[in-house]
This record gives sequence, C-alpha cells and structure tokens, in this order.
Amino acid sequence: MTADTITAADIRINARWLIPMEPANVVLDHQAVLIQGERIAAVVSQEEADVHFRAKETIDLPDHVLLPGLINMHGHAAMSLFRGMADDLPLMTWLNDHIWPAEGAFVSESFIADGTQLAMAEMLRTGTTTFSDMYFFPEVVAQLARDAGMRAQVCFPLLDFPTPWGSGPEEYLAKGEEFIRQWQDDPFIMPAIGPHAPYTVSDDPLTKAVALSSATGTSIQIHLHETAFEVADALDRSGQRPIARMAELGVLGSTTQCVHMTQIDESDIELLKATGAQVIHCPESNLKLASGLSPVQKFREAGINVAIGTDGAASNNDLDLFGELGTAAMLAKVVADDAAALSAHEALAMATIRGAQALGRAHELGSLESGKLADIIAVDLSDPFLQPVYDPASHLVYSNQGRQVTHSWINGVPQVQEGRLTRIDVPDLMLRVRGWSDRIREQQTS
Repeated sequence: MTADTITAADIRINARWLIPMEPANVVLDHQAVLIQGERIAAVVSQEEADVHFRAKETIDLPDHVLLPGLINMHGHAAMSLFRGMADDLPLMTWLNDHIWPAEGAFVSESFIADGTQLAMAEMLRTGTTTFSDMYFFPEVVAQLARDAGMRAQVCFPLLDFPTPWGSGPEEYLAKGEEFIRQWQDDPFIMPAIGPHAPYTVSDDPLTKAVALSSATGTSIQIHLHETAFEVADALDRSGQRPIARMAELGVLGSTTQCVHMTQIDESDIELLKATGAQVIHCPESNLKLASGLSPVQKFREAGINVAIGTDGAASNNDLDLFGELGTAAMLAKVVADDAAALSAHEALAMATIRGAQALGRAHELGSLESGKLADIIAVDLSDPFLQPVYDPASHLVYSNQGRQVTHSWINGVPQVQEGRLTRIDVPDLMLRVRGWSDRIREQQTS
C-alpha cells in the first residue's frame, strides 16, 4: 500500500485493545478494524487507518477490547423457557421426571420459537454471534436465526422414540434430510445431525445418520460419555464403552462433535485422536448436574480440538459464554493439578477459533483477520470492578461477565449497539415469555 492509497470502507471501529486470536496470545493496542460489506477489510493501527482508509461510519471505543464474536458450540435454545424449573437434581432424575414430561406437555412450534428467541437475545447481549442448537423443530430455529441475522449450526434430533417432532427414527431422518437440503447452502445456517446419545439411539439409525452425513457433508453432534452411569451401563449391557461403539459404527470422524466427554480413559483419547473427532466442553452444566469433570488439558495435549458450549439454560442456568470460560479455565487447572493449564488466551480460543474449527469454518470465522467475515464484539473494560487493566484477556476470562458487551456485528451488520439489541423486540418477547412461565407454573402446581 503506497503512501497516497486511500481505501473506502463502510465501518471503522477504533478500540483501545484488540485480541485477534490469530496469531495466538496477542493483544494489540489502539487498533482499527475496517469493515467493507460483510467482511473485514483490514486490521491496522489507528494511525495507519487515518492515512489509508476513509469510512462512511466511525465508531470510537476508547475503553473497549475488540475480539471475534463468540461461538457457543452446544445448547438447546428453547429450553430457556425451562430455566430454573428443576434445579439441584442428578441428570437422569432431571431428564426422566421433569424435563421429558415438560417437553411432552409444552413443546410445540410456538414454544420453540419463543424459547429460541429468548435464548438468542441473551446470547447476543453477552457476546455470542454463532450458536449450535440441538432440539425439536429445527426448521423453526433455523428460520428465526436467519431472520435475526445470527449464525447457527442447527442439529435435527434423532432418537429411538416419539417426540413432538416425529414418530421415530425413520421420520426424523426423512425430515432431517429435507432440512439439510433446504439450508445447506445458507451462509448463516449450518444444518447438522443430532443423534441424542448412545443410550437413546440404536445402531441402525446411527448407521443411517453416518451415511447421511457422508452424503451431505454435514456434521454430527452427539452427547457422549456425559455421566459415569452412561459408561457403566453400556459396559454392563455390551462389554463396550459407548465411544468404542460409536467408532465401530463410523460415527466418529473429523466432522463429529462429542459433547461433554467427562468419563474418559486413555482408550477414549486414542479413539478421538485416531478419528479426528472434536470435543465440546460444557463445564457449568457438567458441574450443576454432577455429571463429571472433563480432562480438557489431556485432550489439548493430545492434539484434540476442544470447543465450548453452555448447554441449555435449563441445566446451566445461563447462556453467558464469558462466565463459562472462567469456569472452564479454573476447572481445567484443578483437574490437571496445574495452575498453568488452560490460560486465559487458550480459554478465549475455545470460544472463538476452536469453535470455528469444530464447525469447519475456521477459514471464515473465529479470528479478526482481513478477509474473514465481520463477526465482531466489543467489551467495555471501564467499570471500576475491571480496573486496573494489565491484561485484557485475563479480565475477559476471570473478571468480566457478558453484560459488559456493548456492541456486536454479524456479517458487518450491527446486532448490539450501546448494549441494546437492534433486531429483537425485547418488550414483545417478554410478554410471550411471561405467558409461557404462567402456563408452566400452573401445570407444575396442579
């Protein structure tokens, strides 16, 4: 670029700090991000931007850090309407006695629509720009996310038994294939296959899911090794660990996302390494349901990609990924017996570039680099409880809560401005949420 070259841009964002994620472990001072259309045109010093760029709009954020939009790699968005409904219970009691009966009573297209919009509002306000969802009526979730301009991997459900979305595996797979066909080429929506878990899906549907994944190039996301009971029960029934069964059926592969993975031995790690499967860590849900502790540092040392998710708000009970990162970093240190395990920068990578890698979109998402899609968030570090600032990455993981996010852009389009959502009507949404809470409360007390 010569001294007299002037490049036009739509938006210029000036910030006190910038964490690009690529290269890793870097914090830059007084940077400018230039957005042209849906992509990042340049990331340069503010002085260089003054000389070489002219933008239609300039946003000055003198107390903020810029970083890529966060990627929440596992959740059940509409379950936000069950937030706090059945707390302090073990997983199988929580599922069998509370969640599955409530789903049978309330899950419908309108429930999914309102619960998903509630989840998207929370995620956008706390810095998430891409989320992965595994729940019923995936076509409703996909359309809502697309209408809001939010990125989403939407996994259609696959189970052996009837649910509000279908009568059984054959119908799920038929509807899922049509769902993939409809959304496969969309820039915002990534359709995927969501077999619930080894204990709820038998061999034949899993084999068909693998064939569908191979034919369409779509990912598979599955709850796996979530509890000690799951593993022990599988060993009692078949003499085989669940992950070994998944490997035999061809479920494990480079586009497979294994959620939870708390009950691990060396043979499990070897299978993950051999197949290239990804791990999705959900630390707060694992803790709250007493499911177990995932050995994140062992995965990382073995070269296994680890991304992060919140799980649903019914078992977390929030969708704030910054809070999840703090829990993940501290938990990793205890599990590894190493205070240096999972540094702040490494934790941030789990919610950005590692999530993009799990989606197969690291060439477009997960870092602030020229040519990548303009999914960007700004976090205000000016509050007294965040002072002084020696290392912005440390504050984002150990001190910040997601409510300090003041701005976000997806595809270069503002989603949050000065802490306000631009594309979700919050007062109208709250009226609908109150309606659902009244109905659910009445059913619980009757």
